[in-house]
Amino acid sequence: MRLITWNCNGAFRKKFHQLEKFDADILIIQECEDPKRCTNDEYINWSKGYLWTGENKNKGLAIFFKNEIIFKDNGWDTGGNKYFISAKVNDEFDVIAVWNHYANSPNFRYIGQFWKYLQLNKSLMGSCVIAGDFNSNKIWDEWDRWWNHSDVVRELNEIGIRSLYHEYFNEAQGEEKIPTLFLQRNIQKPYHIDYAFATEKNFSKIKMLEIGKKEQWLEWSDHMPVVIEF
Repeated sequence: MRLITWNCNGAFRKKFHQLEKFDADILIIQECEDPKRCTNDEYINWSKGYLWTGENKNKGLAIFFKNEIIFKDNGWDTGGNKYFISAKVNDEFDVIAVWNHYANSPNFRYIGQFWKYLQLNKSLMGSCVIAGDFNSNKIWDEWDRWWNHSDVVRELNEIGIRSLYHEYFNEAQGEEKIPTLFLQRNIQKPYHIDYAFATEKNFSKIKMLEIGKKEQWLEWSDHMPVVIEF
């Protein structure tokens, strides 16, 4: 199975072809159009199997599935937090798409949104892959918060869910050498904020994990795609 997560920085209808070379089974895309309300015929025809959520029809969160994948929306409670989709794949495991937002929350913004989602659905995450734009890194932990990036990683570890990048490259949280974001396409502002997590008992072996290179992807987005093969 091959999975990609990518914040496409909008206008995905003009960019989805860039991912076709990976022949991914599952695509988790942030800032993409809702195919149901898009007028681009090529994009509509390409997106046969998908789940989408968002308030702006031009910039939401979606999971796109290869034709032979059987999937269904789990309908897990989001608690109004933004933005999350959970789907059952081939009746075998769950895939959880993430696009953490500021969400006009004075306290639980970005990683706080996922922390709240985790509290609601932790008991359901027995076999899952979680991937997306978390807008978070350990370097932004604050001493007086109980829902820091590090707290979320710890809680996931406690239920057997670990970060695939950090395991694959043997790097510590907050010490990532490969950025996933160049803020505003500025190569002097690299950050690592896009992640994939998975239950160890179900996805114990990773064949490949690759992050796109800025020379190839900055033309299309300030985020680099993260490609994982199990």
